Amino acid sequence: MSEADHAVEEAIRDRLAVARPGDAILGEEFGTTGIQIAGAGHRRWIVDPIDGTKSYVRGVPVWATLLGLELEGELVVGVVSAPALGRRWWASRGGGAFADGDPIRVSEVHALEDAQLCFANFRDWEPHQLSEAMLTLSRTVWRAVGFGDFWGHMLVAEGAADAMIEPELALWDVAALRPIVEEAGGRCTSITGSPAIGPGGCVTTNGHLHDEVLGALGAS
Repeated sequence: MSEADHAVEEAIRDRLAVARPGDAILGEEFGTTGIQIAGAGHRRWIVDPIDGTKSYVRGVPVWATLLGLELEGELVVGVVSAPALGRRWWASRGGGAFADGDPIRVSEVHALEDAQLCFANFRDWEPHQLSEAMLTLSRTVWRAVGFGDFWGHMLVAEGAADAMIEPELALWDVAALRPIVEEAGGRCTSITGSPAIGPGGCVTTNGHLHDEVLGALGAS
């Protein structure tokens, strides 16, 4: 974490306290605030103030603020704002997905050998005993390239990449991503195929390749 992580989350919490005073908030830096009440109308904002902190502190422009909205347990809104890239993605359930105001859609690639695969770091897979599976998958696809953190998932959502895989994400890492990917026509699940909510791995694809990617990573 960095001082900027704290400052960004505090700023978001201050804005939400004014705009949505009755809503709960879950943030990476400061945990949960607000009353967690199940039932009709329950709303929770899920905040990752800087996704890609290591990039941020080294001056690499691949970092973003992630903001998701959970309504009655369902992730219904996602916003990914990457100011250093000059990009913003967003989606709402049933409303489509957008990047910088333009509608986005996943690719139509149907074969792994034609696919562009994104990943964060080969070493991240070692603690999960999936290094060999990851390497095998990377040799199967047309191109494997390390576009990490939020960016790989957004590249899938806008059709520039076809799959993005990560071995470990928390809810605040994925809450904003899932609505965008799914509204763009893709899939975003755990490595076992269940809805991606963290903690655990995350597989984002254009949908056509999803089962093959899960199988390559050993999903039953």
